[in-house]
Amino acid sequence: MPFADPASVSRRSFIKTASGALAAACLPGALGFRPPAAPANIPVGMQLYCVRHELEHDMPGVLASLAEMGFEGVEFADYFGRSAAELRSMLDDHGLRCCGTHIYMDDMLGDKLEPTVAFNKTLGNEYLIVRWLQEPQRATRDAFMKTVENFNEIAENLKPHGLRVGYHNHDYIFKTFGDETLWDILGDHTSEDVVMQLDTGNASVVPGVDVVELIKRHPGRTVSMHVKPFSTQKPDAFLGDDELDWPQILDLAESIGGIEWYIVEYERPAYPPLEALKANLENLHKFGR
Repeated sequence: MPFADPASVSRRSFIKTASGALAAACLPGALGFRPPAAPANIPVGMQLYCVRHELEHDMPGVLASLAEMGFEGVEFADYFGRSAAELRSMLDDHGLRCCGTHIYMDDMLGDKLEPTVAFNKTLGNEYLIVRWLQEPQRATRDAFMKTVENFNEIAENLKPHGLRVGYHNHDYIFKTFGDETLWDILGDHTSEDVVMQLDTGNASVVPGVDVVELIKRHPGRTVSMHVKPFSTQKPDAFLGDDELDWPQILDLAESIGGIEWYIVEYERPAYPPLEALKANLENLHKFGR
């Protein structure tokens, strides 16, 4: 079955493609990790950063469009001055869930923790994902180990509230101290309660980084994943027309990764954001998701 190609996407209308199914083969996880009971039926959300400009003008309309496309949840990167209650009401109106929010680590430390917890409880969000680590937080190994300690501390503080902290990877996290990447240091020295949110596109831009190996290296930690296409030959490619091995990536995310949410993201400016998101979602459906 052919995938939707960016070149075939109308700038005025959504692509219409049929969906198919691909069975997922599951392997046992590493010792101590409990794989999900069933590899299918993982909910699919999207990162609202992709439609940030549209949200500024018509948030209810954008959320309605995303729900109509078939997205089950949204991940916030900005609240546009709205309260948690307002946002929750809009999500409820369209049958959407909050599948995460991108924030800074400082928002979960000290006196800021309590209001952050209250906001996310009202929003109905379980996943508080650190969107970026500032240079001083990762400049040296000692500085980074302090950051790792902060992740563990935050995880413990959030646990009684039923919330989880996580980290969203950018390219810098695959730099090394000695022979270890910062990503592996983070995974090896934080508790299993810390989500390692894998962004497939951000990881793939780094030469030598293999998304498949990242999932295998830290079983049970890929609780949410940004499903983002990557191609050196066709930079504007949609998911399925790019260079990533999606059948293997998705199967591993479900069999050993511990995946709870797929989050579609497409940031290329060549096509209208809503049309591009719909095309990528439809292509994800062709892999049975």
